[in-house]
Amino acid sequence: MNFTRWSARLPGTQRRAAARTDRGSVPAARGEYEQKPEPAADPAPLPSVPSLEDLSVREILGELPALVALVYGPDHRVAYVNSAYAATFGPRPPGATAAESCPELAELGLLPLLDQVRRSGTPRTVKSRKAQSHRAGADRTERTERSERTERSDRTERSDRTEGSYTVTCTPVTCQGTAGILVHAADVTDHAEAAERLRTSEQRHRRTVVTLQRSLLPQELEQPDDLRVAATYRPGGEDAAVGGDWYDVITLGAGRTALVIGDVMGRGVRAAAVMGQLRTAVRAYARLDLPPHEVLQLLDGLAAEIDASQIATCVYAVHDPNEGRLVYASAGHLPILVRAADGSVQRAEDPTGPPLGTGGWLHTSGSIALPPGSTAVLYTDGLVERRGEDIDEGVASLERALSGAQGSPQVVCDRLIRSLGVTDDHDDDVAVLVLQHPARTGADAELFHNAALDLLGGIEAAPRARAFATGVLSSWRFPVELRDLGVLATSELVANSLQHGTPPMRLRLRRTDRRLIIEVTDGDDHLPRRRRAELADEAGRGISIIATIASSWGSRRTPGGGKAVWCEFALPH
Repeated sequence: MNFTRWSARLPGTQRRAAARTDRGSVPAARGEYEQKPEPAADPAPLPSVPSLEDLSVREILGELPALVALVYGPDHRVAYVNSAYAATFGPRPPGATAAESCPELAELGLLPLLDQVRRSGTPRTVKSRKAQSHRAGADRTERTERSERTERSDRTERSDRTEGSYTVTCTPVTCQGTAGILVHAADVTDHAEAAERLRTSEQRHRRTVVTLQRSLLPQELEQPDDLRVAATYRPGGEDAAVGGDWYDVITLGAGRTALVIGDVMGRGVRAAAVMGQLRTAVRAYARLDLPPHEVLQLLDGLAAEIDASQIATCVYAVHDPNEGRLVYASAGHLPILVRAADGSVQRAEDPTGPPLGTGGWLHTSGSIALPPGSTAVLYTDGLVERRGEDIDEGVASLERALSGAQGSPQVVCDRLIRSLGVTDDHDDDVAVLVLQHPARTGADAELFHNAALDLLGGIEAAPRARAFATGVLSSWRFPVELRDLGVLATSELVANSLQHGTPPMRLRLRRTDRRLIIEVTDGDDHLPRRRRAELADEAGRGISIIATIASSWGSRRTPGGGKAVWCEFALPH
């Protein structure tokens, strides 16, 4: 195009030139010292503004770094490919059909799209499709404003590339009555590779967090004598960051079991690390055999010290087979659900305290019945919480699912997860802990017995306790050696209680399919400890004897005041 003397045709140019021609001589001076004005300089000519019609479309398409092809007709015959297209996929002969001469269009999945665009007359775009390049080492960015060093680096980096990613737009065009389609492909290989690297990094990070999370959870649940327990942990889908859900089962001795489940409000490694610290602390506090609310009180202070910005919910429950109840305390967690043998479901309604880490709150313990034949469920909010739905509706759905869930604890876990719609792409992680108190009948019931004796009077209660233990252990058909050890342990525990405790006192013998448990309770809350007795001491050897002959022993304060001292003997298989 010729843009010479374009400015002479602009409006107002002739008028300004005429004004300069008609301007007369310099006017007379107004004063002796008045300076003569300098002659005005000619204004700079305005830039030329070409018309869009004057631009050559073929030249523009040929210079574009993007890949451009033009096809026409119902069988999409090639009319034109620009230099960038030819450099990438090779030259394409005009007149040949796209299906025959352009395999890259088939590889990109564009042939059906071309038919759609032709029929609808509407542009279509597909993103990040992959295709093999004809000349992978070509420098497709030489026309960009990069330095020569950057260009050489790019060429070297791309020299080994055999596959590229392209975002393609197919636009319907009409030329001299012939319908065609303009194919415009942008090379997004660098962007796609960066996105793939980011995706791979995120997946690797997620796998690391999931591995850490699972390693911090119990690898194998402890199985108490009187309960059947199973748990399930399901991390969220690929798009959901792993959270801090956790659970644990802790045997406390004397047939008692602690069950705990919690949720750290956070995501990623940080939440998993806090979860691991809380779980370790719970196991340590549980060994103190404290009431549930005291365990949560200690855990609340520890959570604030670990990370004040991380809030966690938790419920800690203790099952005592002699009581037939779950005693629990909750720190902002969802209620425990208990299904009776007849299918009715009860919700633990006692008030809960705030989440762990908030401080300034005195937690309290509640209880819910867990008779033989019943099933209890502890869970995290990922099981029942849904977007746009009140969480109470989710808990109600869980109650309905639990009422019809039968089978072993693991079967119940799986059925609850399926009933609540938890899938592999769930948006939150889920932890479920199920425990059953089986109703034992027949030969199985013969392996579980209880016997108790109130220790009335003074020192004369000791021989009565030994006689009682001898008769009970003989009726349970224990071997003579085990029976003698049981009577000796009973004598020492009763003697210790008579000397250091206060009424009321009670001896309790219990056998399960795995162990013999001997327990003595009294009204004094001073816990005994094992100490080394000197040769001249007349007392102080009872607990040492118990620790020597028994498999384990311990003591705890009872809720109504007083204490319980117990020991266990493992039964022969």
